[in-house]
Amino acid sequence: MRLLVIGGSVFLGQAFVREALARGWEVTTFNRGRSGQDEPGVTAVQGDREQSDDLERLAAAGPWDAVVDVCGYTPRVVGASVAALAKSAGAYLFISSINAYPGFPAVPVDEDSPRHECAPDAGPEDGDYGVLKVGCERAVTEGFPGRTLVVEPGLIMGPGDRARRLAVWLRRASQGGRMIAPGAPDREMQLIDARDIAVFGLDRIVDGSTGTYLTSGTPANTTWGEYLGTCVEVTGGKAELVWVDDQFLLEHGVEPWVELPLWAPDNEEFAAVWKPSSAKAVTAGLQCRPVTQSIRDTAAWLFAPGGLEEAFGVHHRMTDHQLLTPEREQQLLADWDARG
Repeated sequence: MRLLVIGGSVFLGQAFVREALARGWEVTTFNRGRSGQDEPGVTAVQGDREQSDDLERLAAAGPWDAVVDVCGYTPRVVGASVAALAKSAGAYLFISSINAYPGFPAVPVDEDSPRHECAPDAGPEDGDYGVLKVGCERAVTEGFPGRTLVVEPGLIMGPGDRARRLAVWLRRASQGGRMIAPGAPDREMQLIDARDIAVFGLDRIVDGSTGTYLTSGTPANTTWGEYLGTCVEVTGGKAELVWVDDQFLLEHGVEPWVELPLWAPDNEEFAAVWKPSSAKAVTAGLQCRPVTQSIRDTAAWLFAPGGLEEAFGVHHRMTDHQLLTPEREQQLLADWDARG
């Protein structure tokens, strides 16, 4: 099997590359060479998908049995890639997002839920992330009719994740001391490992599947208490979780999801953040490893040489100043203690 991965040097793209190489596939990557290093064993074609000359050069390096596109964010740009590769690849797997559904995270969603509206030739000014992902999906399905597989992940985790969610909690737990645990420990969550998405996607390429699959993990595959407790455990048990309720944090102006990653208060805005349906994908073969295993593997990556630098380096739009500072955390804990 010959596979082209657009991206392929970090996190989810890297997971696809590694899984394909492990299967003995021939893998080509196409990226700018800026975000990370390509895996040994791939044929690397460096270029910019926004440059027509680079796309022509890429198409000439084919053919491939399938394309996996993990870094398409603007419909117009994705459409140009699709047009260039339409005669060079048999199938096109596009990584979209659960944010394609405007109801998320307030209401439960599945593949039949209402979607954003977006033209397949929209530019970056024509919508936010979720809106533009829908336009990208349309660009692919129109350019590869009957040959498209759209995967819409929920909350992804695993080694190499630079999104500063799990990595933030692991780093904080490793520092020890009293640590804010926001909300309730029994709140059920639903997460998925990037490696499980890669396995699912490549399996569907092999069996010739088409259509759209929401991949958010299996229902209630962990709880907030197990998630944070495992973070403490794998970092040596130096931190003490102090459970602080949602209302107190909201009253003190703590921004959900941003200052405390993955903290989703029990309110209408986040009512279904952990309740999307992956039933269609599970029926088709999606299997998810335990969340605790993903946390352990992520910690092994994060605390290996270079891991913290990779996770908290410059290659991400979210900077540390958006996170809860140590000083603010301690003040919140003092106020919580004073409240009794």
